[in-house]
Amino acid sequence: MQRNNYNHARQTLAVTLVSVIALFTLATGYSGQAQANTYAKTKHPIVLVHGLFGFEDVLFVDYFYKVPHKLSRNGAMVYIAEVSPANSTEVRGEQLLEYIDEVLALSGAEKVNLIGHSHGGPTARYAASVAPNKVASVSSVAGVNWGSKVADQLRDAFAEDSVGEGAVGVVVDAFANIIEIASGSDPRDKPTDSIAALNSLSTSGSVAFNQKYPEGMPTAYCRNDGKMLADNGVYYFSWSGGRTYTNALDVVDPFLAITGTAFKEPNDGLVSTCSSHLGKVLKDNYKMNHLDEVNQSFGITHWFETNPVDVFVRQANRLKALGL
Repeated sequence: MQRNNYNHARQTLAVTLVSVIALFTLATGYSGQAQANTYAKTKHPIVLVHGLFGFEDVLFVDYFYKVPHKLSRNGAMVYIAEVSPANSTEVRGEQLLEYIDEVLALSGAEKVNLIGHSHGGPTARYAASVAPNKVASVSSVAGVNWGSKVADQLRDAFAEDSVGEGAVGVVVDAFANIIEIASGSDPRDKPTDSIAALNSLSTSGSVAFNQKYPEGMPTAYCRNDGKMLADNGVYYFSWSGGRTYTNALDVVDPFLAITGTAFKEPNDGLVSTCSSHLGKVLKDNYKMNHLDEVNQSFGITHWFETNPVDVFVRQANRLKALGL
């Protein structure tokens, strides 16, 4: 008799728990794994585009630290572009176009959604401007869309075509080639030209680039009137951080605090918030520096700010809602 009462109590408890879970699901719309697997499931594949001295992964560490994994877990089809770690925006853009063709062939998709960080922003813009039929959207993360004061100071430090410029170029190119080799790429496939990269990232280089490829750009520096849907049919978005020093445990933060002194305005250590504006500006003052924006170093970011990885996932959900 006691065993029957015990079994009956267990059955009653189980039914009650199931009922509570069902009511919670109806009330909140939460559907467990099913929702988690489709939240970021965009119509078109997502292609992540790294910035200067970027890579796909080095020693199993992603440039976009944990971003591809989280996007994939939430249903997105994600690729990481293979472009030169250092070269002009146009050269990197052409490399990106080649990579996009590979993605379209592999996936069977008609277009891709590009998300570029730093120099990856203008690189993605180039591809979208040249081949808008292959690009559904461009999301610029701290994109160098109006140049960087840090690049300007480096550019001014060496006279053009001087011996000093050439020597520095050789050293920096060697560093970029080491990054490529460490990430499993052949430097001969994606040649480097750090001086060309520096020229592209300077204010004068960026302004000249914008005149050729204006889609999504605001009408003036620091304006917020760029078109979300440009005349070429591509959607444009941007977000960025506005802090240089965000976590005492991150050994890179002091360096970004120093480079940030080149600016007389809010910046993330390498790019001003105003320079990052493109298309629909989602937010330009996250408590993030230039590396925090891609969840580096190793996820050490501001303790009281949104997880950078979640920002990418929310953007994928935004693209999904737009049918992209």
